[in-house]
Parts: sequence; structure tokens; C-alpha cells
Amino acid sequence: MKARWILVATMFAVGLLFVAPMVLMVLTSFKPEAEVLNPESAIPRHWTLQNYLDVLNWSEEAPFVRWLMNSVLVSSSVTFLVLVLSSLAAFGITRVRVPGGGAFFYVVVASMMVPGLLFLVPVYFILNSMRLLDTPAALILPAAGGGFGVFLLTQFMRSLPKAIEEAALIDGCSWLGVYYHVSLPLCAPAMATLGVLTFIGSWNDFVGPLVYLDSIQNYTLPVGIALYQASYYTEYGRTLATSAMATAPLLLIFAIFQKQIVESMSSTGLKD
Repeated sequence: MKARWILVATMFAVGLLFVAPMVLMVLTSFKPEAEVLNPESAIPRHWTLQNYLDVLNWSEEAPFVRWLMNSVLVSSSVTFLVLVLSSLAAFGITRVRVPGGGAFFYVVVASMMVPGLLFLVPVYFILNSMRLLDTPAALILPAAGGGFGVFLLTQFMRSLPKAIEEAALIDGCSWLGVYYHVSLPLCAPAMATLGVLTFIGSWNDFVGPLVYLDSIQNYTLPVGIALYQASYYTEYGRTLATSAMATAPLLLIFAIFQKQIVESMSSTGLKD
């Protein structure tokens, strides 16, 4: 019993360690700028919403709502394409067994070992030749071809029983019907996990928008937040207020799909 309480206390302490920066960010965002620069305590002495009002009303030089909509568009599109393309590729490798599928899978795994920063220059030239720079497509199309989704769903589909899919084929279902009506429902936990991880990764991406976008109106939130930091002065209150509002959608998404993520991590699928 004593060991259990020690374990609970340790987990609680580790949880506080991870949550503390976010809580401090939210509390500081409610402080006036003078109190942010000269903090006396973590809890604001003078609570104010001025930082949030400034962010929402400063639409000419820093259009927060536009950045928010850009982030939603890019992250949602990337997540949708990754789920569709990765699930189709995994289904083709594990179930249809298309010629060269095994070699393709190893190429995908090998591509995951290459740092993503090495692709910035080649992708930049490709997007420039296609005249897609400074558009949402410059962020959506390169991110839709990641290898992690193919790897994750391939490993998950390999753990699923083939009997259900074979029964569907015997009953006259096409391969596309098996994919849509049988494989996808069985892969729901893995799909939810991949979707959440992809959305968070795309939402927090800073390097891609910084390199491929030029117009302030086309920025996403991570790059937009950096505009509050100049060479000689940083607007900490506005920066933290924007960061707090940018974090809220991610917390909401994780709360919605928490059950699916835990189920995906704790099980490896059905057994024959």
C-alpha cells in the first residue's frame, strides 16, 4: 500500500512538472506588460484581459483570426490527406499485396531516418517550379507524404485478423469495399492516434511556414507569434496571450480523442 502511494505521488509530481509551464503561460498572459517584465509572483497581482484584446483587435499588422483560420485549414487538410494516403498505402502493402509493396515499405521506413530539414531546399525548388510558394498548398502537399503514417498503419493492420476481410471478399465485396467497410473501422484507434499526432505536428510546424510563406496574411500561428518578438523588444504579454489561444484547440482535440489514443497504445489489434 505504501509503495502504491509513493508511485501515485511520483506520477503526480511528474504531471505537475509537465503542466507547470503551460499554467505559468496562461497566468502570465493575464498580467499587464509592466508586471510581466517585473514579476513578483506567478499569480497576477492585477488581472487584465488587455493582452487578449490587443491580439484580437490588432488585425492589420498581426491578424490573429486570419492566422488561426490558416492553421485550421492547413492542419485539417494535412491530417485528412495523411489519413487517406497512409491507410491506402498500408492496405495495399498488408492486404492487397501489390507488387513491390514490401520494397516500398522499406523505402518509407528508410525515409523516416533522414532529418526533415534536409528536404527543405529540394522541396522549396519543387514548389517554386510549381508556383505554389506563399500558398497553403506549399504546406499541405509536402506534409501529406510523410512515412510515419504508412509505418504506423502498416504495423497495426498486420496485427488484425485476415479472416474478416477474406469473408467479405467471399461475399462479393470488392477490395475498395473491404478497405472502407472492414479495414478502416478496425483501424479506428490507430487512425485516431495518427490523426491527432499529425494535426498537432502540422499545427506546431514553424520551419515550413517560415521558409515557404512570405505574406503575413498567409502565416500560420507559430510564425505569426514570432512577429511579436523584435530585435530590441519583445511583447511578452501579447506573445503569451496568443500562445495560450493557440494551445486551446490542441487541448480540446486531445480531450476528444483521448480514449482512442489510449486504446491504440494499449492494444495491438484483434487476434485470430
